[in-house]
This record gives sequence, structure tokens and C-alpha cells, in this order.
Amino acid sequence: MRSFAALAASSALLFSLVGCAGIIPPSAQASTGSAPTGVERTNSNKPQESEWVQGLEAPTAEQPVSDQNSAQEQVPAGIVASSGAPRYSDLKPKDLLIDGERIEPLNPGQENATGQAITLISDTVPFGYRLSADDALNAMLAFRTSCPSLLNRNDRSGLTQKQDWKGACDSSKTWLESDARAFFSTHFETLQIGDGKAFATGYFEPEIAGSRSKSADYNIPVYRRPADLVEVDLGQFSDEWKGKRVRGRVENGRLIRYADRAAIEDGALNGRGLELAFAADPIEFFFLQIQGSGRLIAPDGSIIRIGYDGQNGHDYLGIGRVLRDEGRLEPGQADLEGIIRWLRANPEEGRALMRRNASYIFFRELSDAGPLGALGWPVTADNSVAVDPRYVTMGAPVILAMDREEPAGLWVAQDTGGAIKGPNRFDTFWGAGTRARNIAGGMSARGQSVILVPRGTFARLKNEAEQSRSAGNR
Repeated sequence: MRSFAALAASSALLFSLVGCAGIIPPSAQASTGSAPTGVERTNSNKPQESEWVQGLEAPTAEQPVSDQNSAQEQVPAGIVASSGAPRYSDLKPKDLLIDGERIEPLNPGQENATGQAITLISDTVPFGYRLSADDALNAMLAFRTSCPSLLNRNDRSGLTQKQDWKGACDSSKTWLESDARAFFSTHFETLQIGDGKAFATGYFEPEIAGSRSKSADYNIPVYRRPADLVEVDLGQFSDEWKGKRVRGRVENGRLIRYADRAAIEDGALNGRGLELAFAADPIEFFFLQIQGSGRLIAPDGSIIRIGYDGQNGHDYLGIGRVLRDEGRLEPGQADLEGIIRWLRANPEEGRALMRRNASYIFFRELSDAGPLGALGWPVTADNSVAVDPRYVTMGAPVILAMDREEPAGLWVAQDTGGAIKGPNRFDTFWGAGTRARNIAGGMSARGQSVILVPRGTFARLKNEAEQSRSAGNR
């Protein structure tokens, strides 16, 4: 991996040292009407709806750079989802009011972490004593799951290097589980990216009726990834396209767009043997596609677990936003249940509306303990969070101090999403079942966030930034 200094130099992102910055609590954010950095498709000062509206696109299963097959390794023993107990309620944004040394870029407009001010909030984990034992243990186990990827893949955010994580990862294997809180205060320091103003939504693993066999009641195809769907990494052709990908199919030597949702629903893939299973309800399956994974409950009670295995390359359209913008739903009504009620009450218009979202997701059957995140490892309820990997290190712990009880606490960055863009944009994972659906379907929270990185990370970044600046002045 290139050093932070090399990355900064190649991008002309040179850092200077400035004073410390304060933290703005959610109440102050609301009064100013400011939106969190990087949040997509917002044109009002009101909090955005959940990802059912904003359009969480299924995660791309990124494999570790050095070993394309390492994601197939067995998950370490003892990985468990949290019990669903409330996260610690006394965590408030004011608790992050700790002055810190800051590295600020000369060119803050670039879309990656090196273009954001980076503040050392504390050389230990702040307010760690407030972390419940259960929350700390589940987070430590989730972090342990991420370690193979932390040690074997390059950090797109530029914050850390693979070797930075070795000490914490080695220690997590043998750390006393009854003292998990001390694990985080021992091995980590906390960084604020940009202004730290966070916006969080939620996602979950839907459970819908499905069957392996087609019948009158189960006739909505759940397709495998077609062999002719290709994905092109444009960064191979130009540095200015790094991080950009396109999907399509090759015809007569040319890459063309793949069939959109309407064409696929009208039979574009018929006769190719791609049917993995069949769903009973087109509306429920539509939202399962948005989530990117789910469970099909067969008539005999058996469960078919399916996960993301590709997307057709067409842009996502959040239909909740359309319903609100066109005045069909009032602000605050465009949550999951509100959208579904409207679709059922307006079947013909609803079908046409869903087709306006041309994005279409393909699936594969899963046998893992949970839905796979972008690191290729199972994500765990109440502990895994989706982030933008350009700003947040995949696999890193994250502390959220929010204006809602549920998402406040310690998470681990184990997933990504198409609408999760920006340095402090988060999508919290809640598992499966009624509780998960209710929380995720209406989740919209604002507050502050800090990223936990191995001790010494900030000092290295500061040193490399100074070296870059000195080299640029010569």
C-alpha cells in the first residue's frame, strides 16, 4: 500500500497543522438546517427518511487485495450477534467535546479521507467507562471477525496501513472476554473525520415467502447472476477514474448496458436457467433487493438464505423520495410501511413506480451464519455498520453519539452501500425479524461520530503530512 504521504502527494492534498475544533450537538445542527456532509439526494432541512427511501444499494463484495479467496475462510469461533439489549443511553454528543490536535488539508474538496480534516480526539477511547460489558464484548468479537481483512487488504481511506492492525488483531484472539471494555481503551485512539457530524439510517435482513419451485403462488423469479454480466474497474484505464466501476454485457466487441428492471421483469432472462428460487410477493421482493440479502420462507417452513451477487449497472432510484416529491406521501410518511401501504393501495401505479428504479439485484444462496458484508464476512445484528470506505477504514470500530437511543454506541465498519456516501454517513445493521424491520425501517438519526484506529496512527499521519508539505515547498 502506498503511504499516506505518497497518497497525499499524488493527489496534491497537502496538510497543515491548525488548532483544535469543537463539536456541534444535534440540536445545534437542527437549528441551522445543515445536512451531514455527503448525504445524497436531499433538498430540504428535514431529516431524511430511512434507506428504504434513500436507496441503500446492495453491497459490493470486495475481497481482500492480497488474497481473493481469503473471504472464504471460516469465521472465528464465538462470533455472536448481540442480545438486542439497549445500547448505553447516557452517551451524548457533548461527551465528544474534547479538544484535540488537528491535521487539515490545504485542498479540502477532494472526495476521500485525505481531503478531510483529521482531528485526534483522544489518545484513548473517550467515555469508555460508559460502554456496557455486553456491547464491548460483541464489538470486540465483530472486530475479531474483520481482522483477516484488516491485515490483508489496502485501506482505501488512506488512514491506516495493514501492519497498524497487527497488535490489536493478535490481542483480540486471546483477550479476556469479561474485560472487553479494556481492549478498546488499550489498543485504540479516536479520530474525528471532517466535522464529525453523523447521519445514520438502518438496514436489516428481510424474511419473505418463497419457494424453490415455481407455482401459481410463487412466481416471482429470484435470479442468479448471469454469466454475461461483466463489471469493469475504470481505474485500470485512468487514475482520474479510480474507484469508478461500470457493469454491462459485451455485444459485438462493445460493452453495452444490461437489461433494466422492466426488461428483466418482462422476461429478458427467461429460458436461461437462472432461477434460484421464486418469491410470492413482488413488493416484498422489491424491498429485499434494496436490502441486498434476505430469507425466503418456504411453504414447509424451511429457510432459503440469499445474498447479493451482482447488480445490473443501472442507477438506483429511491421510490420513497419520488412519492414525497410528487406529493403522494407527506414528509414523515415515506418510511417502509408507508411506502408499502401506498404500493398496495395503488397496484398499477405502484408497479410502474417500482420499474422506474431500473436497478436490479442478482443473488446467490448463502450457507453462512449471517448475511455477508462487503468484507466477505458475516455481519452481526446491532454491531455491524455500513460506511463509505473512502473515508472510514473497513473493519475499524466506530463510536456513534446520536439523537436516537438505538444507534448510539460502538459499531464495527463491516459493510458498504450505494447510498452510503461521505465521511460520517452510516447505515446500522439490525438483523432479521420484526424488531429489526421496525427499527431499520424508520431509522433516521443525527449526531457525532469518531473512528477508532490503532494507537500511533495520528502521529504517523501528522509526520507524513509534514513531510509531504516540506517536499511540496522545495
